Amino acid sequence: MPLTDMTDTTKDDTMHADTHTSGRPPRLTVVGTGYLGATHAVCMATLGYQVLGVDVDAAKVEALVDGRVPFHEPGLPQALDEALASGRLDFTTDFARAADFGDIHFLCVGTPQQPGSHAADLRFVDDAAAQLAARITRPALIVGKSTVPVGTAARLRELVRTLSPAGEGLELAWNPEFLREGFAVQDTLRPDRLVFGVASAHAEQALRQVYDPLLEEGTPLIVADLPTSELVKVAANSFLATKISYINAMAEVCEAVDADVGVLARALALDERIGGRFLRPGLGFGGGCLPKDIRAFQHRAQEIGAGEAVRFLDDVDAINARRRTRTVDMVRDLAGGELLGTRVAALGAAFKPNSDDVRDSPALDVARRLQLEGADVVVYDPEAAENAHRVHPDLPLAASLSEALDGSHVTVLLTEWEEFQAAQPEALGALVSRRRVLDARHALDGDRYLEAGWEYRTLGRPVTAGVGSPRGRSEPGPGEQEQLLPTAPAPSAQAAPLRL
Repeated sequence: MPLTDMTDTTKDDTMHADTHTSGRPPRLTVVGTGYLGATHAVCMATLGYQVLGVDVDAAKVEALVDGRVPFHEPGLPQALDEALASGRLDFTTDFARAADFGDIHFLCVGTPQQPGSHAADLRFVDDAAAQLAARITRPALIVGKSTVPVGTAARLRELVRTLSPAGEGLELAWNPEFLREGFAVQDTLRPDRLVFGVASAHAEQALRQVYDPLLEEGTPLIVADLPTSELVKVAANSFLATKISYINAMAEVCEAVDADVGVLARALALDERIGGRFLRPGLGFGGGCLPKDIRAFQHRAQEIGAGEAVRFLDDVDAINARRRTRTVDMVRDLAGGELLGTRVAALGAAFKPNSDDVRDSPALDVARRLQLEGADVVVYDPEAAENAHRVHPDLPLAASLSEALDGSHVTVLLTEWEEFQAAQPEALGALVSRRRVLDARHALDGDRYLEAGWEYRTLGRPVTAGVGSPRGRSEPGPGEQEQLLPTAPAPSAQAAPLRL
């Protein structure tokens, strides 16, 4: 069944009778139009709702009104164009307009790491909630989607009711997001689950109405209290980070005993209790979520007296950091023990493919470290060059893969873009000065590189074995290759709400 377009369909009014005019779908605002907010606003308009995006950044609002997405996300520019053309989506800097327009207000502002601390910086969430609440004069619902420390929702619920002329008529709920960069539209319109953190039946009913098109598709729903809903996101990110660092810790062990972490990972993945998702060894995690979220979780756990329970996240973070150091060491080894004057083609700057996000990017960090050791580094990324230049303006950037490879002594794959994986080793070999490649993402076909005369290295595998030798191979079972990739499963056809 296709997702419902509610523009011409009158839904049953299951919301609190005073929250919006009976007989029409609720009008939505989305406060904060960065990665999360812009995606959410566009997708809610795609579902047929009237949506108003709000941001204090006038340039960002102007870009979105003009149909320009200020970051790279596959499928979002087209969806934005369609939503704008439908007349259901608009953007503004005016909080008073948003308060008057909306029945349900989604908070989608950032919660970065505080400078000099592991704590989350909640200034933007607090300011957005306060500015909006002070202008809301009738019953409404504020729904937080930002990743926040546990206890934030309860505090904000009291804050907005104190500030708003609507008083007790202003409800607050939490609805954490689970977007993967590169799949954000898909993850919004076809999520693997929905979580509602609510403190009243009215708030739950309002969220059920908003997400009715997805619930009708069979998306699993978990209805929880406010603190549990906050913990779901940070607990999920902590688990994913732990799984990534676990297999990378095993890579360290494999290197010490001349074993193969690729074969080990495939063997573990066939155990149904473990599974293969996020069990892919490599350079480790980065971006604007996992690193800062696990640190903020640790900080908050210390504040509430549960620091010992998540102390292991220190090791998770440390293992992840060591992957970057180990990658630099291996590039140095490939260069003959000296990086000074070595030309290195660094393939990738974004923290993951299909994204231009370079926040805490392992790829960009490794490229910078190589440069600081005296290597002649040239970076190529299909989408993240502009952001990489903004962070490190003195780091040379190539306009194409061939330009980056021209005359290189060592090639290092740092972000597993499809362009890099699809490239022909024979053709690439004609461009470089030395056929030496480090696959820091376990993403290349090592057999083909070895056959084309490349010295092929990757983290956690024996130097002499490579992927092409018998000890570096195993026969994957049906679907195993897909299982090892970090993609989300399709939602179940039917799923009853699970209450916590």
